[in-house]
Amino acid sequence: MPTTAAAKMAPASSPPSTRRCERDEELHLPGAAAPRGRCDWPGPEPNERGGEVGSGAAGALPAGGQRPAGGGKMAPGDRRWQRLWVPVPHPPAGSCLLLLLLLLLLLCGQLGGGQKKKENLLAEKVEQLMEWSSRRSVIRMNGDKFRRFVKAPPRNYSVIVMFTALQPQRQCSVCRQANEEYQVLANSWRYSSAFSNKLFFTIVDYDEGADVFQQLNMNSAPTFMHFPPKGKPKRADTFDLQRIGFAAEQLAKWIADRTDVHIRVFRPPNYSGTIALALLVSLVGGLLYLRRNNLEFIYNKTGWAMAALCVVFAMTSGQMWNHIRGPPYAHKNPQNGQVSYIHGSSQAQFVAESHIILLLNAAITMGMVLLNEAATSKGDVGKRRIICLVGLGLVVFFFSFLLSIFRSKYHGYPYSFLIK
Repeated sequence: MPTTAAAKMAPASSPPSTRRCERDEELHLPGAAAPRGRCDWPGPEPNERGGEVGSGAAGALPAGGQRPAGGGKMAPGDRRWQRLWVPVPHPPAGSCLLLLLLLLLLLCGQLGGGQKKKENLLAEKVEQLMEWSSRRSVIRMNGDKFRRFVKAPPRNYSVIVMFTALQPQRQCSVCRQANEEYQVLANSWRYSSAFSNKLFFTIVDYDEGADVFQQLNMNSAPTFMHFPPKGKPKRADTFDLQRIGFAAEQLAKWIADRTDVHIRVFRPPNYSGTIALALLVSLVGGLLYLRRNNLEFIYNKTGWAMAALCVVFAMTSGQMWNHIRGPPYAHKNPQNGQVSYIHGSSQAQFVAESHIILLLNAAITMGMVLLNEAATSKGDVGKRRIICLVGLGLVVFFFSFLLSIFRSKYHGYPYSFLIK
């Protein structure tokens, strides 16, 4: 039985790697544009003369050369319309695996290159910091160095930064004293056997890195901060200078808590205290030797009372706090030149402020002594009355002045009935 061209193309059964194109479905071939239209084709197509391609009843058109009505739908078993089977090639499994392997190699190469670049950058930063540390225990930094070596990653080391203002025009005496303690701590770390590249000490002066102060919203100095190897500094990474002080031993303890690096502080020998004690003992011994025949002054109650009052005045006025914290004597505003002798915060004081408090306490004590003398003496009544009025005036006036100072430092101080 003769077959048509369409019949030769259609296999008896669909091979495993072919895809059957059903009616009313578009056929998409790899590498070619999708044909528009259906893929049901009539078995024989008419030639230019109205004939058929091939011969045979199975591929003949109906009488008159017209397709059947109803969109070309034929009854079951009618073979005048043939279906086209088109094989769709699949890429070999080996080529897919090779492509995936190439993509993985390319991705690993990029990741490896980026990691190597980070390691090289980190090595350069550590090498530079070690070179600076070999020259000076405390590394001075400006804004650019701070952003590159302290803020920017990668970083596998901790950095202790002291923000200060050491220029003479700033008149920050506490900054100079804190810097001395900081230098002692940095030198102790630099020359210790445990020295490594895991911890560096740096300093940022306001006149050299004002942009850093502005970036960190910092408006006071000195300030000590710890910048950890990973992440941002936390609240505990800022040293509590007002509560603990800036002694090198306290700074070392804080650093041990934040970095697990323990630093043993080595101070240079200081013989000033020993010399002062020797001079005091020599002075007292010489005085006793000169008055060896008359030592009645040792039993003088008034002398001992005056000495005790001097010690009390010194302690209650904050002299010991000044010795520990080392505050400036006063503060001069650089903008208007106004000098402040009373610190505006309850957490700090000036040296001049302690002197003022000492004098006020002494005046109040003097007033109380005069009141006691006026009440216990047996002299003239008029004289006793004058002594009483003077003593009362001293107590009221200077105690009111003392309360006003407390009110300026402790806002909302309850004892405000004397000062309006």
